[in-house]
Amino acid sequence: MATALVCAVVTGVIVTPGVAYADPSPPQRSLEDVHREVEDLYRKAESATDAYNAASEAQSRQEKSIVEIARSVTAAQARMTRLKNQAGALARSRYRAGGMPDGARLFFDAAPDSFLDGVSLAHKGEQATRGLLAQVAATQKKLDGYAKAADERWKKLDGERKKKEDAKKEIETRLKDAKRLEERLEEKERERLRRIEEERAREAQRAWLATEAVKTVTLKEAGAGANASGSGSSASTTEGGRAVAFATAQIGKNYVWGAMGPDTFDCSGLTLRAWEAAGRAIPRTSQEQWRLLPKVDVKDMRPGDLVIYFKDASHVAMYVGDGTMVHAPRPGRQVTLAGAGSMPILGVVRPG
Repeated sequence: MATALVCAVVTGVIVTPGVAYADPSPPQRSLEDVHREVEDLYRKAESATDAYNAASEAQSRQEKSIVEIARSVTAAQARMTRLKNQAGALARSRYRAGGMPDGARLFFDAAPDSFLDGVSLAHKGEQATRGLLAQVAATQKKLDGYAKAADERWKKLDGERKKKEDAKKEIETRLKDAKRLEERLEEKERERLRRIEEERAREAQRAWLATEAVKTVTLKEAGAGANASGSGSSASTTEGGRAVAFATAQIGKNYVWGAMGPDTFDCSGLTLRAWEAAGRAIPRTSQEQWRLLPKVDVKDMRPGDLVIYFKDASHVAMYVGDGTMVHAPRPGRQVTLAGAGSMPILGVVRPG
């Protein structure tokens, strides 16, 4: 007994007869926990993707603005050169006349019968001189303003580049962490994880389809389908149809963050290009699409409308009808059809 006790002390574990102890190794997380963590990482990556896209758009705007300022500066400098040449010609003319003002020269050079004509010409000359000097000053003021504007744009451009780089780092970190988590699982566990994800989506879709608002939508669609003659569609509905046709034609293409086609897309890149194909320009990011496009009630939703997901508006899909949407889900997935209610809906917007 004493020997057993000594051995137990040496190994750091005191064993009391009749008492069971848990394995000291850390408990294994359930697949549900892993699923939640993986989804959270992908969600954070997608939110960072929206920030990356917004910074890219802002950077593009600042670059265009700087180019426009440069063109304005070139035009203003050319005007300043012309004005300086005119001023130089005027100064040389005065020098040749001995530097005497035109008004004074009249008293010495003009004959009495031409004096009044000379006064009128001198007055016009002075007005022209003042006008020339005013133009020089105004052009210089413009050049100073352009320099200040360009400096501000460069500062903003640097800020947007930093935001873009920070967002890129966060995206890459989140995706790497999610991939590492998934790679730790055995093949059969990864398959179970995929089934868990699909079942959660189906449950959410079933719950959404059971709501009164969605029943109203599907009833309207059924009625529209029964009464459609091909000639009564509104222009906006036709545009929505073209947007849906484009989006569904991209099914099977890979999700790549920051991509706007033609071979790969992120979620808002897909909706942007789809509505562009329908003849409408819409904002680049899902957050801007939610903020700037007209909102519609779920019960009034129709094909082509954009469904915005999650509280931070970080994901967007396009409604195609019959309770279904098309979207670019996340890295590692392809553009696909899914239940419109398979994720938490923030709201619906209509570009057309």
